[in-house]
Amino acid sequence: MTDTTLRINGEERELSADPRTTLLDALRNHLGLTGSKKGCDHGQCGACTVMVNGRRINSCLTLACMHDGDEITTVEGLGQPGNLSPLQAAFVKHDGFQCGYCTPGQICSATAMLQEVKDNWPSNVSDSLTGEAKLTPEEISERMSGNLCRCAAYPNIVDAIREAAEASS
Repeated sequence: MTDTTLRINGEERELSADPRTTLLDALRNHLGLTGSKKGCDHGQCGACTVMVNGRRINSCLTLACMHDGDEITTVEGLGQPGNLSPLQAAFVKHDGFQCGYCTPGQICSATAMLQEVKDNWPSNVSDSLTGEAKLTPEEISERMSGNLCRCAAYPNIVDAIREAAEASS
């Protein structure tokens, strides 16, 4: 067993687990944070997306012990019923979910993505490598391409992200 200290949603949590335990399995099975979902378990669907030190990652592809001392944000740390984050509220307003399985990963990914845009990180479809990134539907689709939705709520997800981005600017 390996002892690891994780700072999750602002709270320090101690974990004693097999060193082969993924961050996703640690969150769900050891710490009871079931918002992040296990979809493909191969890093292809994005259902397990969380933020580590402000950057989005697929938690199924990293080991929990690799994140000793890191700040981890899960969907549970972004908002709660009655106190939703602006992005969560926009997802509800625009019906950016159908079955809801991918929604936690979508929201974590979009939260980090909006910060990337604020920081002017270019994407594969950005017009320029420097300067202000413009959040067009194509830009959002490219930046969110690592998060799949089997229900095909993509237009609603894009609308929700655009609304949240406009509200925060």
